[in-house]
Amino acid sequence: MKNILEQLTDLLKKDERLVSQDGILLKNQTQELVRKNDPELIKLLLSNKAIKQHFFFEVENTLIFDKEKFIRFVSNKQFLPDSYTAFKNKIGLTDGDEYVSENKEVVLAWPYKDCVLEGGMTKEDQKRDEIFYNETLAPDDINRLLDAKVFTNFKRIDKKGEHKLDGFNRDEKGTIKDNLIIKGNNLLALASLKKEFAGKVKLIYIDPPYNTGNDGFRYNDSFNHSSWLVFMKNRLEIAKNLLNEEGTIAISIDQNEIIYTQLLCEEVFGQNNRKNIITIKRSSVSGAKVINPGVVNVSEYLVLYCKNPASWKPNKVYRKKERDERYNSFIVNYEKNPENWKFSSVLEAWALSLGIEKSKLKKHLKEEYEQQLEEFYFQNSDRIFQFVTLDNNAVSDAVIKIKEKSERDDSKVYILEREDKLNYYIFKGKALLFLGNRLLEIDGKKVFAEMITDIWDDVLPNDLHNEGGVSLKKGKKPEKFLQRIVQLLTKEADVVLDFFAGSGTAGAVAHKMARQYILIEQMDYIHDLPESRLKNVINGEQSGISKAVNWKGGGDFVYMELAKWNEAWIEKIEKAKTGKELAKLWDEMKKTAFFSYKVDPKTIDANAKEFADLSIADQKKFLIECLDKNQLYINLSEIEDKEYGVSKEDQKLNKGFYGK
Repeated sequence: MKNILEQLTDLLKKDERLVSQDGILLKNQTQELVRKNDPELIKLLLSNKAIKQHFFFEVENTLIFDKEKFIRFVSNKQFLPDSYTAFKNKIGLTDGDEYVSENKEVVLAWPYKDCVLEGGMTKEDQKRDEIFYNETLAPDDINRLLDAKVFTNFKRIDKKGEHKLDGFNRDEKGTIKDNLIIKGNNLLALASLKKEFAGKVKLIYIDPPYNTGNDGFRYNDSFNHSSWLVFMKNRLEIAKNLLNEEGTIAISIDQNEIIYTQLLCEEVFGQNNRKNIITIKRSSVSGAKVINPGVVNVSEYLVLYCKNPASWKPNKVYRKKERDERYNSFIVNYEKNPENWKFSSVLEAWALSLGIEKSKLKKHLKEEYEQQLEEFYFQNSDRIFQFVTLDNNAVSDAVIKIKEKSERDDSKVYILEREDKLNYYIFKGKALLFLGNRLLEIDGKKVFAEMITDIWDDVLPNDLHNEGGVSLKKGKKPEKFLQRIVQLLTKEADVVLDFFAGSGTAGAVAHKMARQYILIEQMDYIHDLPESRLKNVINGEQSGISKAVNWKGGGDFVYMELAKWNEAWIEKIEKAKTGKELAKLWDEMKKTAFFSYKVDPKTIDANAKEFADLSIADQKKFLIECLDKNQLYINLSEIEDKEYGVSKEDQKLNKGFYGK
């Protein structure tokens, strides 16, 4: 017969809300639902006779739930004994007279609407065996977290290499015009950009973690939906303030989070600010995915929301399309007076130019038929046209008059000349629509073109792995894809921001297209990926869109980092391999780290043995939770405090950046 502890544990695990992804019972969440008198949980407790007798009592035939008794019971260290939670309860982490785990205002394991989520980053290729934290801070824990931070490790990079930064370039309005690559937590970096760039960014493009567990970058890409939404919401709220009135945010996302992304954006930006949801073909129907049941998934999405619908003015963008076969007529004597033009079919004119009978063209040219025919079209685009019917309701009275004349007289072409507009050429009541006026230059070539739609199936290059000269083979977005977004939503010199910089595609495309850019990335691969890639761009690398935009190299960017404080301790904790290393770190942390106000180091020291009995992963997790997250990086207001050791040179550059 199971005891009451075992029965309650088994019973609570039937409620999926109370169990973590790795099967651990979530005591804090259980207590929170009990405090709210959650009907489903109470119904579950009543379903077990022993549990019912233990936690419920009758008063005049009314069953009463002894809520406090239940909370005390699950808070007891014997409930899930020897666990990480039991250790935390034992040593404190107090909030006033209550343990944090019992305080409904601070729940570290679950995000709430007003929380700020600190996303822990992991190395997917190491099978997630290192420290991982996905921490939510309650409002009472947040005071200076989003204050402007100190920057350090400044350098300017151009074709000649790396140089000490001697100051920022500003325009006549006083705005910084340098391209920026910033290393540090993207939430805090965004908050630090507000003073200088609020209302100045034209385009924000982000390719965030997709919540699939399969992302090629080393972010924690397996948040649960609620955590993921809070993680995104905090960043989008700040990002919105950076957009100017004509600005747009463009978010790449897949089917796992498209619905949640849309709902989130409509909360932050407003339903009326949604402009497009574009479907992107990301792969072909091949490989392992065709084995999966159901329809083969080859799509991703691009979600567009604007800052102000009244000011939103995207550019017209065109894409290459197949040859329009309606342009099938040819002017034989184009050099003559238009009134005396004579016509033939395009194929007849082409055959005549080659000295081949029309009926034998395909047989003679074989596989070169389509290519040579298209070349003939482009070479003779001024002579090739189609006849179109004129709608009397859509043209002027002058056009109608000429049209009626031509219908009565089919001996010549009638001409209606117009200032600042194309002339009308009309024959037998129909207008001549010339191919030359319909071709557009795309990627440096004249092509048949049409306006883009909300389905993009032409932005997946074959050589994506080699783009930018960086090694990442999975997770990169094609430069051609970013080129289209930048063409649609910006003009030269506009500011483009990407705060999930990844491999740096947005920055590379912006640089080649003469846009200013700001990239933010927290991970150390910032040096191997975006920084290295932008160096390649400056040196004139020719992958991606380089040939299409005639890129020759040049330009520069400024690299800088958020100045670490508690973040440096977190990195040391994550790198530690043994309990001895962590114990030594704890002794060092007590000297200079900033602890949460809930932490009493003396109480922790008094329970050192129980701390040592925890797994290495739980020891790391605990030490990270002890740190005050408001002090991850050095606050700008404390830049002159000698304790932080900010150099005079960095102080000067920070004052230059913040305009002080």
